[in-house]
Amino acid sequence: MNRRKFLRSTTAAGAGLLILPSGMLGGANAPSNKLTLALIGVWGRGEAHHGAISSENVAALCDIDANHLADAAKKFPGAKTYADWRRCLDQKDLDAVVCCTTDHTHAFVANWAMNRNMHVFCEKPLGNSVEETRVVRATYLKNKDKLATQVGTQRHAHVNFNRVRELIKDGVIGELKSACAWGDRQIRRSGYLPAQGEPPPHLSYDLWLGPAPFHPYNPGYFSGGPGANCLNWNMYWDFGSGQIGDMGSHTMDLVWNAIDAGLPTTAEAKGEKFHPEVTPVEVEMHFEIPANDWRPAIGVSWYQGGAMPKSPASHVDLKKIGHGAMFQGSKGTVVADFNSRLILPSGDEADMTYYKPRKKEDLIPPMGDFVKQWIRACKGDRRTSCDFDYGGTAIEMMLLGLVAYRVGKKIAYDGAAGRVTDSPEGNDLLKRTYRTGWTLNG
Repeated sequence: MNRRKFLRSTTAAGAGLLILPSGMLGGANAPSNKLTLALIGVWGRGEAHHGAISSENVAALCDIDANHLADAAKKFPGAKTYADWRRCLDQKDLDAVVCCTTDHTHAFVANWAMNRNMHVFCEKPLGNSVEETRVVRATYLKNKDKLATQVGTQRHAHVNFNRVRELIKDGVIGELKSACAWGDRQIRRSGYLPAQGEPPPHLSYDLWLGPAPFHPYNPGYFSGGPGANCLNWNMYWDFGSGQIGDMGSHTMDLVWNAIDAGLPTTAEAKGEKFHPEVTPVEVEMHFEIPANDWRPAIGVSWYQGGAMPKSPASHVDLKKIGHGAMFQGSKGTVVADFNSRLILPSGDEADMTYYKPRKKEDLIPPMGDFVKQWIRACKGDRRTSCDFDYGGTAIEMMLLGLVAYRVGKKIAYDGAAGRVTDSPEGNDLLKRTYRTGWTLNG
């Protein structure tokens, strides 16, 4: 089933019969219908999911911080506990995994879990390199009829995503010509933190580094409250992709949901001077996206850190929208953020008579709770709004933009083969080198 047909279908599972990987049947609340799942990364984003997963059988908890692990164990006293996610995934009774680890281990946990026939909910970004996202997506596509996946772009549950998609698909701005998204967060770092002290006894620092190259311990990587701690490490090349993998994943999702895109054929980027340790703050990226069956080929762009698209009108100040998206068509523009949208008709023929709003019964239904949708899919038809194909393709494009930024020129991309065809340097930058003992396809 393609994405458009899925979006037209109902998102409610109701109380009908559901199917677990073992084949057992039961009502939605039957004991036999509970997922046996592991939460890997119990603090931060993991803590945000405690409520949603509490309806299931949480049988395993994993975290590199023993203090966080002990706190989570109080909420889920029946769960086995681990420091190493690789040992956690060896637990034989698991049906599913919720992955809330560091960005540079997302692809590893997700791929290992699917290799063990487990459903996976993985926080964004799905990978930290183009190669990682492609490996994870390929594993999912081989197993999509039996595994449910979801990338943690939870803002997708806002009903405004549906309304924006409807406007663009139904032609409120005529034929779509281009789309872009932007984010204005500006957090600057001078480089990796210097060595400072020793890791405390409760912290398994080597496991926190995981596959990344070694960097000495500094408590600064672990400061900040839950949900914000990632801002202390995700802008460093070895640990993350900066705003691309953070708010870029959320904001580009507004565009991705509306345009039914595949992978780009080209990428180019420009911004501040390249720093070998820190991802750029100010940068803009531009991609060429092939046509599909309802729109022509279009340009898609991403702006961040002060770089901004040109406003469609002098009276519209895009800078007042911290994270937003814009769609430009033959008869006007739609500007949106996560919760609202603005239609700006333009041109002598933009009289709006060509646009017919949908009847209420024809609107895309709300998806409800984002994690619960995945849980229902694990037990039912395996379909989610942000599976590893949809979410993986989006972040692959964004990470390709970082490759173009580092190469410093427009690059051509063969999405089928996963190759930059006109830059050996760019092709080399699609992948990362891992520490000895770590493999992506375990």
